[in-house]
Amino acid sequence: MSFPRYAAYKDSGVEWLGEVPQGWAVAPLKRSYSVSLGKMLQPELSSPNDTFLPYLRAANIQWAGVDISDVKSMWFSEKEKQHLSLRKNDLLISEGGDVGRSAIWHNELEYCYFQNSINRVRAKNNNVTKYLYYWIYAVKDKGYIDILCNKSTIAHFTAEKVAAIPMPLPTTEEQTTIAAFLDCETAKIDNLINEQKKLIELLKEKRQAVISTAVTKGLNPHAPMKDSGVEWLGEVPEHWSVVPLKYFTNFSGGGTPSRDNLAYWNGDIPWVSPKDMKVERINNTEEYITEHGLKNSSSSLITSGQILIVVRSGILKHTIPVAINDIPVTLNQDMKALCFNKSFCINSFFFRWVQGLNEVLLLAWAKQGATVESIEHNYLAETLIPLPPIEEQSTIVAFLDQETAKIDNLIQQAQKATTLLQERRTALISAAVTGKIDVRNKSLPASLS
Repeated sequence: MSFPRYAAYKDSGVEWLGEVPQGWAVAPLKRSYSVSLGKMLQPELSSPNDTFLPYLRAANIQWAGVDISDVKSMWFSEKEKQHLSLRKNDLLISEGGDVGRSAIWHNELEYCYFQNSINRVRAKNNNVTKYLYYWIYAVKDKGYIDILCNKSTIAHFTAEKVAAIPMPLPTTEEQTTIAAFLDCETAKIDNLINEQKKLIELLKEKRQAVISTAVTKGLNPHAPMKDSGVEWLGEVPEHWSVVPLKYFTNFSGGGTPSRDNLAYWNGDIPWVSPKDMKVERINNTEEYITEHGLKNSSSSLITSGQILIVVRSGILKHTIPVAINDIPVTLNQDMKALCFNKSFCINSFFFRWVQGLNEVLLLAWAKQGATVESIEHNYLAETLIPLPPIEEQSTIVAFLDQETAKIDNLIQQAQKATTLLQERRTALISAAVTGKIDVRNKSLPASLS
């Protein structure tokens, strides 16, 4: 969809803003909106008889709206209650963390207040809060907020900085028109984005189902079956073996050379940690150690072609990262390498097996009572693995490589479409609130016009 431009433009006087329509004003935000910072949490100032009241934190502020599922309580004095109460259509802007993230308060609670991690911005002189919301969104996307907050240190988008932001100001009527236009158009784009995200999830589910079926049932749907002896595994082809992992596997662990000794680091030996396990094949790592570091730590050199698995990390809450190393590597203490007797199992078959059964293995291997999510070695080693003959393992792996490549290509296309839609959304918002396009004559649904 193409949009016309305004008839005439003028210099805004702000370098990063450029030109704005001739009839628009440009002024600091504080000219049209009042800005207030919330109260610092100071429970020691309250007494046991005080009434604690609901308040919002920066975590409650999301671009999609205010999340009130986890609202805390705090004591507010009578004066603070008057000064820090929220009204419908107040804009709330994160002061710290993801600075600039904003949401409009729509009066979900009868009364509510806000902590000092939030700036409350309230419209003056009939200016439109939703227009301001889109302006803050555009300013954040341009990176201006990050520059203003000096992201090299802990960022703080203070009330003074919010108030000083320059903004283009069309008339109230035109602000309303722009906001309504963007509500309508971004809703359309958001629906398309959600459709692509649902498609991606369905494709990922299909991918896992294809893998799971192939590595537990084989490729012949008519093969005679037998009970595997494992409740969560069910039946497997009759001619497959069911063998404990430890019977055909050597396990290797890792370690971390002392960080205090610089001679141990920045060498040429890849050192794998959980943060490297975002890919299926390991060809490089974020950190490298030296021969000196290798000799003076509990880590050992792992030859190429082994299964690498994360055994201790917060990521084990939802997935078990697994990969194959194409190069010799060392490991940190949160990793294990599995080397198989090749007459029993090829590494790529086990790799797909873990991928296909990720959810049940998370439960089967979880170490009970651990403060950090981890895999219990004994549970891992004792796991019964259904193993087809080696030739059949190779056939299954070749089939899965082909099928997952097709699905991965569809996922990449959907992800690319999502990215393009998000870019379109952002560009449209920026163009509308800066007057680069004229949307005054665009027809809108009756509910928005």
